Amino acid sequence: MTPFLRLQLDRQLVRLSEIDAALADPQVVSDISRLRALNREHARVSGLTERWTRLQQRERDLAEARQMLDDPEMADMASDEIAAAESDIATIDAALQTALLPRDADDDRNAFLEIRAGTGGDESALFAGDLLRMYLRHAERQGWKTEIMSASDSDLGGYKEVVVRIEGEAVYEALKFESGGHRVQRVPATETQGRIHTSACTVAVLPEPDEAEEVTLNPADLRIDTYRASGAGGQHINKTDSAVRVTHIPTGLVAECQDDRSQHRNKAKALAVLGARLRDKDRLERQARDAATRKGLIGSGDRSDRIRTYNFPQGRLTDHRINLTLYKLGAVMEGELDDVIAALKAARAAELLAEMEAQG
Repeated sequence: MTPFLRLQLDRQLVRLSEIDAALADPQVVSDISRLRALNREHARVSGLTERWTRLQQRERDLAEARQMLDDPEMADMASDEIAAAESDIATIDAALQTALLPRDADDDRNAFLEIRAGTGGDESALFAGDLLRMYLRHAERQGWKTEIMSASDSDLGGYKEVVVRIEGEAVYEALKFESGGHRVQRVPATETQGRIHTSACTVAVLPEPDEAEEVTLNPADLRIDTYRASGAGGQHINKTDSAVRVTHIPTGLVAECQDDRSQHRNKAKALAVLGARLRDKDRLERQARDAATRKGLIGSGDRSDRIRTYNFPQGRLTDHRINLTLYKLGAVMEGELDDVIAALKAARAAELLAEMEAQG
């Protein structure tokens, strides 16, 4: 561990004392929102300091064990202790470096996942359906809940556009790097001569704001249209104008929902998606102003970025941002995204650590 990171950990000890003092202040106790924030920070900082104290102790143990190597009677025991201490130090060091990284305030949130067909016509829409199935399978593996908020079916199957709400532990943290352009190379089912085609879809992952941070929507800025829902749902769904489309006039952003038979519930869902899109738009514009939008290992987050290629003839997945290639495309399309997500998280962590060192 570098001297810079050790200094950061020593500062956490000071910060823990400051939090303890604040939590003993009656004025803080009476402020529920501040108390909640301090308790969350206390849990995080105390965990850091406990690991830091443990790391320092194991480093002392290692130094003492190395001194005992010169004693023939203690050499075997010292060797065992050295191996154990070195293993513990490596594990704690890695955990501390990860814990020191600045966290995205949205990481713990649920998310809206949007998939839109792009270039490639019907094949792109079919691929959008395959991507949806991949993400739904992954969510099922993680124990997350999913709800399709809106879907626009294509003529031959698949989707022109589909929006899913995903609820669970740290959903946005796991899926946020999925935003961008996804390209597929394969022989379409409609291709009679066996030629490989290339088409693309766009994926956007938006954190779901909590009630305190939801975007305030001015009713005067909204145009709300109702229409008769289409697609599956039985006879009832086609008898009432239950589907709702909400347009934010100043930005032109649109959200719609026809999943529920209740017009009221569809409107609430559409407004929730619209609020998330507006919040995400504000976030991206702020990033652009602050740093011309980050262009590191994980890319700029621009929805037009080509981030990944799915090559079916070769069974290959390539993530272009981190030069990751996996020859397990079948498993990935069944929702086994853990290796991809872990690699993207590790790349971002390395980037953040480098930034911290440079700033320190």
